[in-house]
Amino acid sequence: MTSYLIFMATLAGIYALLSLGLVTIWGQGGMVNLGLVGFYAVGAYTSALLSKAGVPIGISLACAALVAGAVGVVLSYVTRPLRGDYLAIVSLGFAEVIRLIATNEKWLTGGSDGLSGIRSPLKVELGAAHPWFYLLLVWAIVGATAFCLTRLFRSPYGRALRAVRDDEQVAAVAGKPVLQLKLKTFFVGAALSGVAGGVYAHLTSYIAPDGFVPLLTIYIFLAATAGGYTRVLGAVVGSVAVVALLESTRFAAAVIPGLTAVQIASLREFVIAISLIVIMQLKPEGMFRSVNQKAAPERAPQQIPRAPVIKPAQSSNDGLASRA
Repeated sequence: MTSYLIFMATLAGIYALLSLGLVTIWGQGGMVNLGLVGFYAVGAYTSALLSKAGVPIGISLACAALVAGAVGVVLSYVTRPLRGDYLAIVSLGFAEVIRLIATNEKWLTGGSDGLSGIRSPLKVELGAAHPWFYLLLVWAIVGATAFCLTRLFRSPYGRALRAVRDDEQVAAVAGKPVLQLKLKTFFVGAALSGVAGGVYAHLTSYIAPDGFVPLLTIYIFLAATAGGYTRVLGAVVGSVAVVALLESTRFAAAVIPGLTAVQIASLREFVIAISLIVIMQLKPEGMFRSVNQKAAPERAPQQIPRAPVIKPAQSSNDGLASRA
């Protein structure tokens, strides 16, 4: 039971990384990205292939972030005229294309059989303590990412990004580089998804195309919506809540008599769908509402020495009058 809880807590951390990527692209940038699982898959396969080739795991994770981020920039640039629902549809198709490539390119990805034997850091050295180490490692990455994103969103870049999200045309008229901001935002969000994919690959030591289905994107959207899709803290709390909900429904469905395994799986998805509808009705902004970010306090103006006051000289008539 302890191993199961540790694995679920680690998985919640991976979901938190994905939710933070979604908050960056959707909550702060205003771009609806349904291709989240595509970047997740790109990062997982990149890190797995590099580590199997002998590259150190840390470098493999960094390369996974860079490759996923670069793919995100290309997708964002190609779809730059699209907004709202059209961007969501195209990004969803992108994720499906990535999954089909992973299924058919057997020489690279192993096809539907997937890749196995992916190395995990210090697994042999730590032995039974390795799950605890990996749990702490994942949540350390989540904490560092949350700290950096909080600082980034409070910076002038974050304020300009929210200006583009609220009204793109007004931001462009105000001189904001709209396209450049969008590309950078997509890079950051996709890179975080790539890191999450790499961490997942090294956690399970096995990846296959079946692990990158669009349903995972729905889970992450539920996590971001439940916590607050514009808040860093909301993404982390929402991810923990979603994983707890998924696993609790697994046990609850098992005690209901007369249900087959397929019906139990369908019941879990039904509960997730109902939860998303209830949250959207009762808490449209999630547990943590969006707040207006205030600009950093301006520096106090320097004290300028005041010019000496020169009193007007008394007129000569006044002097004569006084003598008189």
